[in-house]
Amino acid sequence: MDAIIEFDQYLFELINNGWQNTFFDWLMPHWREKTFWIPLYLFLLLFVLIKFKLKGLFFALGLALTVGVADTMSSKVIKENVKRLRPCNDLEFKNNVHLLVRCGGGYSFTSSHATNHFAIAAFISLTLGLLYPAIKLPFYLWAASIALGQVYVGVHYPLDIFFGAFLGVSIGYLVAKLYNRFPNLALQ
Repeated sequence: MDAIIEFDQYLFELINNGWQNTFFDWLMPHWREKTFWIPLYLFLLLFVLIKFKLKGLFFALGLALTVGVADTMSSKVIKENVKRLRPCNDLEFKNNVHLLVRCGGGYSFTSSHATNHFAIAAFISLTLGLLYPAIKLPFYLWAASIALGQVYVGVHYPLDIFFGAFLGVSIGYLVAKLYNRFPNLALQ
């Protein structure tokens, strides 16, 4: 276990310190904020409601359920049981952290940003992405960039985002499969 933690800290320092540059120092604190993405969320909501009417509403409800389950599993279940300190709160490690945002008092494992955004990407890919396949890869790259931003700004370790991504994709997949079982409501 010590070797895994050491490797995780090594990767953290590589990303958090090794990738530092003026542009990312400016961009990443904003990029990882959920409020930064409100225009995308509104566009997506308006698009599905206008294009698919009632089915668009059920899509929005499915997406909201996906995020609700993902956030609850990450924030309330896993974080509260694992209780891993954030790199910026770890007294033995925080001197190695280039912190660009407020550290926060919560725990680190799993990253809720990674969990939530990968859940969104998976749900959209397996629902709307069936009709518009070109959106699949951009949504996964979007989720990955937000997750990596968490390491870059100093609030999560790489394994926090890796397992958060795995959890998010799993939840997005399960909710999308359930949603797609109702062809009268789904976007098929």
